[in-house]
Amino acid sequence: MDHTLKAVDLDLGSLSHAVAAMGDLAVAQVRAAVDVFVRHDLPAAEKVVRADNAVDLQDIEIEKNAVRFIALRQPMADDLRRPIAAMKIAMQLERCGDLAKNIAKRVPRLDTAPTEAHSASVAELGRMASERLGAVINAYRNDDAQGAYNVWLKDTDIDERHEGVVREIVATMAAEPDLVGDSIHLLFIAKNLERIGDHATNIAELVHYQITGTDLSNRPKL
Repeated sequence: MDHTLKAVDLDLGSLSHAVAAMGDLAVAQVRAAVDVFVRHDLPAAEKVVRADNAVDLQDIEIEKNAVRFIALRQPMADDLRRPIAAMKIAMQLERCGDLAKNIAKRVPRLDTAPTEAHSASVAELGRMASERLGAVINAYRNDDAQGAYNVWLKDTDIDERHEGVVREIVATMAAEPDLVGDSIHLLFIAKNLERIGDHATNIAELVHYQITGTDLSNRPKL
């Protein structure tokens, strides 16, 4: 019995480590995507696009190991919540990786480098999104239910910043019609960052549920 319990703990520990590592990679991808946008660095943008394959592979591996754990160990209660949460969190992280890739793919489509004002606004939105994602991964790594709850409570911050960025871009479109094409790309980039914030909130709900068994329903909105 002791041997079985130890094996279960090792399997769950390995799964948690893999999810945390995937989270770190997803955060790095988001930061890199924002950085190549700000610097308008086309070669680096291509590297960010290619790096998404690593995130996809981690998602596949985590799902495979979680399913194997459930099939072999037939866990219940707390031990069942962990592999299920691992699969769902990995899925959210994979989507964050896709969004970072999409940001990087738009960089070479811009006719010109972003203005200093737009660059600063998008960079701030990107900082908020990457910090939110990093915070929830730390909460997961440390089994910190309160940390996950704190991330969940701040869901509206990125939404408000996103709305401000959209207003700035739309104002530019109205004032400078020649920049409409680039402005549309900027709107998509900003939306992708806002969606990364949403995924971080989804992960916060999953982390909180994994630790406490309690759902965080009714996401806070203004």
